[in-house]
Amino acid sequence: MNTVLVDPRTGRERGTAPIAREDEVRSAVAGARAALPGWGGLTPKDRSRRLERLAALVEEHSAGYVARERAGTGKPDAETAGEVEQLADLLRFYASAVRAQSAPAAGRLVDGHESWVRWEPVGVVGVIVPWNYPLLMSAWRCAPALAAGNTVVAKPAETTPDSLGLLAEHAAEALGPDVLQCLPGDRRTGRLLVEDHVDMVAFTGSGRAGADVAARAGGRRVSLELGGNAPALVLPDAPEDTWRELARACTYNAGQSCAAPARVITLRENYETAVQRLSEALSARVAGRDFGPLNNPDQAARYDRILAASAAKRSIAGDIAPDSGEESGFWRPARVLADLPDDDPAVVEEVFGPLLTVQAADDLDAALALANGVPQALAASVWTADLSTGLSLAARLDAGETWLNCHLVQTAELPHGGRGASGHGTDLSALALHEFQRPKTVTARLTTGRWES
Repeated sequence: MNTVLVDPRTGRERGTAPIAREDEVRSAVAGARAALPGWGGLTPKDRSRRLERLAALVEEHSAGYVARERAGTGKPDAETAGEVEQLADLLRFYASAVRAQSAPAAGRLVDGHESWVRWEPVGVVGVIVPWNYPLLMSAWRCAPALAAGNTVVAKPAETTPDSLGLLAEHAAEALGPDVLQCLPGDRRTGRLLVEDHVDMVAFTGSGRAGADVAARAGGRRVSLELGGNAPALVLPDAPEDTWRELARACTYNAGQSCAAPARVITLRENYETAVQRLSEALSARVAGRDFGPLNNPDQAARYDRILAASAAKRSIAGDIAPDSGEESGFWRPARVLADLPDDDPAVVEEVFGPLLTVQAADDLDAALALANGVPQALAASVWTADLSTGLSLAARLDAGETWLNCHLVQTAELPHGGRGASGHGTDLSALALHEFQRPKTVTARLTTGRWES
């Protein structure tokens, strides 16, 4: 069984990919189970060296990764090249982090006994990643899982199996057979993987799908990253480059990022200025020249539905300039929606496109209430020249990651994770290693006696 793959830039068929079913899922999980003792039994140093080798293979074949990532996502080459570079960096980061991790208290904590904590791998991890960042989301999940000694069966999104397949090929060479496997398929494939004999599931996707994953996983460990609807609090004294930076963050990957700015919230005194400056900044970003298309027909239809349902009185859009032959791609212009109710579909739903809504608040408390007034709580930003006010607002925002006078600035060293409807768990940083490890306390009695009959 195969699925038809479509080029997001042209809207035309570009090939097919296999769809895994019961037999393929069962075989992949069994292979990962068989590879687990060998991989998990390596010392951190030896796992580290193999992950370094995988990073080197990614860099050696970077052009191939860029081509595959572009084929599935339609992103510009500059974006895909940067993400391939980040993939290699993440592999190297976790190759080092696993050798430097700390443990809870150890020593003579009970009289006559010595205790310590072992960090052990969870086992076989099923990873399910979305189509917006096929490589990066795979790296965020797979790199710490592998570094911690787990084996991984990873299922890419149905529309973007290309780059993860290449990573699995190089992983077989660098890490060993079946340590990291790619399992292409559809939603049913993902359900089969969750229901198979995996010890943990790491899922990135929609809230509804995440709830289904958690239910199917039962009592097994689950790490969920379920999207966002990020507010950007823009105060009247915001830096001059605020509008340009927000427009750039909103249109990166055509706005198809869970942490992208989505809702601009400002004070009434600055509302008209915000609408005007955002409209100018977003109109300067041209789809086809500065950013890519939406990923697939379903996402384009969803975006169009939300836009059509919006009650916004003002809708200001930029331009589309696809290359010759790409006119039928899933292109959508950068857009600002203003003068809309606080419960507008474009406000309360995650639009996942190159669109910013603008809302006005009477004061800072009201602005915070709007910012924290949606179920998702993944990311947020504050824009002001007043550092004290900015830090105070950042602390009061209900989000797992906040920025001050910037947005979408991330690095391997800093954790990323959601709250509320945005899920739970930690991506990035050394903290992510513990997502894929189990602590085991070992206590030894230092004195021995003989049993008397």
